[in-house]
Amino acid sequence: MRAVYRPIAQRGLASSIYTQRCFYSAYHGHGHGKSTFNMSYNLHNPHPHRHGSEKHEPIIFMHGLFGSKTNNRGISKMLTKELNRSIYALDLRNHGESPHISPHTYAAMAEDVEGFIKDHKLKNPTLIGHSMGAKVAMSVALRSPSLIQDIIAVDNAPVNAQLGRQFAQYLQAMNRIENTAIINMKEADEILAAYEPAVEIRQFLFTNLLKPTKDNDKFRWRIPIKILGGALDEMAAFPFTPGEKVFTKPALFVRGTTSKYVADETIPLIGEFFPRFQLKDVEAGHWVISENPEGFKNVCLEFFKREKEE
Repeated sequence: MRAVYRPIAQRGLASSIYTQRCFYSAYHGHGHGKSTFNMSYNLHNPHPHRHGSEKHEPIIFMHGLFGSKTNNRGISKMLTKELNRSIYALDLRNHGESPHISPHTYAAMAEDVEGFIKDHKLKNPTLIGHSMGAKVAMSVALRSPSLIQDIIAVDNAPVNAQLGRQFAQYLQAMNRIENTAIINMKEADEILAAYEPAVEIRQFLFTNLLKPTKDNDKFRWRIPIKILGGALDEMAAFPFTPGEKVFTKPALFVRGTTSKYVADETIPLIGEFFPRFQLKDVEAGHWVISENPEGFKNVCLEFFKREKEE
């Protein structure tokens, strides 16, 4: 396995935090032969005078479907400052600046993250994932428990549960926008508004829309809508059955109080896979971290503090 680390830019985002935007290249096998995978990530480091360590007990942050590493910039800065731990905010495959590559499965994404941990020689990392990223974190924990020390799964559970209709509708809207000769963002928003009335969600989805350039005169999506459209059933599933694997290290499950993704009836199933789990509710919907970052930060800090006291 060969890895190459290419820093793209570095700047101080706050007096106590340094952020670096990088690409990570490694050779991994995915089913048929080996392929080169270039994972994009932001590295948030504590101020060097606080003796934080990039390699020792870092945090790996993973976004949800249609998200990217930039979604977690604010909370990464907050947690880096509070915990004095480096945070790697990843672009999972087919998202952000990472490549478009099949298959888009939890097994493939878990293998990507496992390779990232090994090639960076990260020691005892914590995995934090939201929604799709939560199931990636769970998959890594069950597949390779020795690689990590704990996980925080945000508003998802280890269950096979149909995705909300809105995700298929978003892809329909994206396809319409890409295949319509729109001339500005207003026209794109009018199309998307017919599928999603909430302005904040439309703004989130538009973080994936690339404006025309001199090399390409069309609005187009950064994410591969055909690959992701074909993977919706896979994203609704969970690749393990109860009794198959168990993660015996600490796990925190965070759910939004008005979200339906972690129903009460799923709690016993969480315990079958993660017997040392804790469950915390945060006043929010499915987008827990963006809707209530302070509440999310507090339950994370409580989880890490409790671990140190054990």
